[in-house]
Amino acid sequence: MTYFMFSTGIENSSPKIAHGRKRIDEMELCGHYRRWREDFDLVEDLGVNKLRYGVPLHRTWLGPGRYDWEFSDLAFSDLHARGIFPIADLCHFGVPDWIGDFQNPDFPELFAGYARDFAIRYPFVQLYTPVNEMYVCATFSAAYGWWNEQLTTDRGFVAALKHIVKANVLAMYAILAVRPDAIFVQSESTEYFHAENPRALGPAELLNERRFLSLDLNYGWRVNSEMFRFLMDNGMTLEEYDFFMREHLKSHCIMGNDYYGRNEHNVTEEGKTSSSGEIFGYNEITRQYYERYRLPVMHTETNTCEGPSGDEAVRWLRKEWANVLRVRNSGMPIVGFTWYSLTDQIDWDIELREARGRVWPVGLYDLDRKPRAVGKAYKQLIKDWREVLPAQSVCLTVPLAPYGAGELGVAVRPIEAERTEAQASSG
Repeated sequence: MTYFMFSTGIENSSPKIAHGRKRIDEMELCGHYRRWREDFDLVEDLGVNKLRYGVPLHRTWLGPGRYDWEFSDLAFSDLHARGIFPIADLCHFGVPDWIGDFQNPDFPELFAGYARDFAIRYPFVQLYTPVNEMYVCATFSAAYGWWNEQLTTDRGFVAALKHIVKANVLAMYAILAVRPDAIFVQSESTEYFHAENPRALGPAELLNERRFLSLDLNYGWRVNSEMFRFLMDNGMTLEEYDFFMREHLKSHCIMGNDYYGRNEHNVTEEGKTSSSGEIFGYNEITRQYYERYRLPVMHTETNTCEGPSGDEAVRWLRKEWANVLRVRNSGMPIVGFTWYSLTDQIDWDIELREARGRVWPVGLYDLDRKPRAVGKAYKQLIKDWREVLPAQSVCLTVPLAPYGAGELGVAVRPIEAERTEAQASSG
């Protein structure tokens, strides 16, 4: 029997700030390079059976076909020996210096080559997140001006978005050529925008369509006329749009969605946004995404600060878990839950925009690897629920017969069948 996937993750963001002069490396800041064995011990002790884990891309990928696999070999071999299944996180908000940034049109093809070589080197890996939070990466890098290219234009945003999503799609094809039963867990931020008054309804409606763009392109969903015009006016070509509609690999995917209290926003009539805090919550927003894409769901990120009383994070864990059960009981096939991350983080309270070195206490463990209250609560939650909550039957291929089941026992289909169906639907 395939059981529900309880998970955590090692935070491995690596964007550049200060106009490219400084790299933020969360694995280094949080001590993982020195304490990785200890971190994996904690993962085992928690009882999770999946770990969101990625290589330090900027240290590993030295150029086209050139790699330094030393640290990755140690880490992934150890995970394999322990029987911990990694959800391989290949690109988390940053690229190597030699790529430049997400405006580089060569990035998608180059990244596909890297993904192929990774899959060849680690053939035991079945679960992948090729590019983490594509919408957030494009927004923070090219719309808000915080990371990497630090642009604040619609044209910059569309360029980053199309390159990031194309990289994700091509990487999936490249991995499937090596491991045909690979499963792709999109870890994508799920958002909602609330109008502050009737005059803000128009701006809120536009933002509530824009939030879907990364997954629309990734899954081959035809965008509405307003979003199509937005893409075309800001540099996407018809040929590029047709690629996304034709070449998606939706039937190999689990829709991983990330939800935090800051994922809901107020919108003014001028289109300015601010955090609204939790209004709808995970269940309702997940329903909106599920009804659009009709894919199995995994809650791939959540956390909150421990807070002055020490129990805020525990209350948030219980609330999110209640929402996961509500999603499941509503008939949506949800297959996993993740508290992110294993340890506290550095400077995520300011979205890594500056290098202040301030600890953000959102981990299951602090940076001395001592358990926080939420870590103890999560360990107990897993113990209580793992034997009574097998994953709902998840078949990513209907109605074709299974093509090869891996560790998950999830059926997938040949790439050729995916291409044929996509071409037929677009023609």
